[in-house]
Amino acid sequence: MKKWQEFEPKKCWVGDEQKVCYETEEEAVGAARLTEVEHGLKPNSLVAYRCEFGEHWHLASKKTPPK
Repeated sequence: MKKWQEFEPKKCWVGDEQKVCYETEEEAVGAARLTEVEHGLKPNSLVAYRCEFGEHWHLASKKTPPK
């Protein structure tokens, strides 16, 4: 019987925390919308932004925009 392995997303350090990396802006926006629905957040409460340390994207809440 084959065991399912958990998916471990790619992450990078942003400040003093690790954030999930998304390859494209579209992928990050899609993840933001899905997360909002899954966690009962207000629509568009998460935003995607380009990582300053690499060629990928991260999510942030609109309350704490990226620096």
